[in-house]
Amino acid sequence: MHPHENDLNDVGQSDSLPAVEPFYQTLKKQGLILTKSRPTILQVNTGFLCNQVCRHCHLDAGPHRKELMGRETMEQVFAIAAHPQFDTIDVTGGAPELHPDLLWFLAQLRPLAPKVILRSNLTVLAEKGTPMMTQLKELGITIVASMPSLNEAQADTLRGQGVFSNSIETLRQLNRMGYGQAESDLELDLVANPAGAFLPPSQCELEQRFKKRLQQKWRIKFNNLYSFANVPLGRFQVWLRRSGNYTDYMQKLANAFNPASVEGLMCRTILSVAWDGFLYDCDFNQAAGIHMGKRKTHITELELPLKPEHKIATGDHCYTCTAGAGFT
Repeated sequence: MHPHENDLNDVGQSDSLPAVEPFYQTLKKQGLILTKSRPTILQVNTGFLCNQVCRHCHLDAGPHRKELMGRETMEQVFAIAAHPQFDTIDVTGGAPELHPDLLWFLAQLRPLAPKVILRSNLTVLAEKGTPMMTQLKELGITIVASMPSLNEAQADTLRGQGVFSNSIETLRQLNRMGYGQAESDLELDLVANPAGAFLPPSQCELEQRFKKRLQQKWRIKFNNLYSFANVPLGRFQVWLRRSGNYTDYMQKLANAFNPASVEGLMCRTILSVAWDGFLYDCDFNQAAGIHMGKRKTHITELELPLKPEHKIATGDHCYTCTAGAGFT
C-alpha cells in the first residue's frame, strides 16, 4: 500500500474494483504535494458521545459511544493550545456539550487563543438551556451550529423527530442573547450538508437563501454559512453502500476534483487532536483511522512548530475536500 493511501473498500461491503483512481495518484498526476503550511487551528475532539444518530455522520457518533476525553488529556491540550502559532481553537465531537467537563475546558482554553469555537448540533444546547448558553456568551465562545436543512421534514428525517423545531428555538434564543447580531462580537455560524449522495450548491447562494428564509419566517440572524459535501466515512459510507450509491458518489467527488482547491485545504492549517490525545491531520482522517503523517503520535510527543515539509496523510475520502470549491 502506498504510504498515503487508505483503501475505503476495507470498510463495510467490499467492491471488486476501486470506485475511483486513488487520491494520491490524482495529486501526483497534477504535480501536487499536500503538506502542512503553518497550522493556526487546533481542533480538539472531546469524544464521540452524541444525542443524535445522524445518517451522514462520518464519525458514527451517537448515544452508544462512550469515548470521552479525560481531564489528563485536556490538561495536555492546554500546553499545546498555548503555543503562539494557534489563533483558533476548535472544540468538536460528537456533541461536545454532553462532556461533563466542557465548560471548565472552554474556560481554560479561552485565554489561550483569540478565538475559541464550539461546534454544536443545537439540540443539546436546547436541552442544557439558558445556563450553558449564558456561560458560552460570558466566555465569548464562537458557536458553529449544524443546520442541515430549511425543510422541517427533511431535517427530522436526517436527525430525528423534533430536531428542526428545537434547532429553530435554540437559534432564536441565541439571537436574543446577542449571538449572530451585526452589532455584537458574538459570532454564530451555520453548517449545512446535503441530504443525500450529491454535492452541495454554491455556498454563497445557499447562505443568501438561509439568511432570507430564517429572517423572514423566524426572525433569525447568523453571521456565516458553510456548505460542505458529506464525507464517505462512518455511518454515511455504510448508507452509501447499502443504498447502492457508493460508487456513483465517489465518482461524482472525483470528477469534481479541483486542483486549485488544494492550496487552501483546511487540513493544511489544522492540527486535530482526538479524544485519546492522538494526533491527526484532520477530523476526517481521525474517522478513517489515519494518524498524522501516517505516524501514531500522542500530543505529549508533539514538537512545535511543525516543520513546513510535514506531509499530510490522505485517502480516497479526500476527494470530498477537493470537489468544487473544496473544504477551504
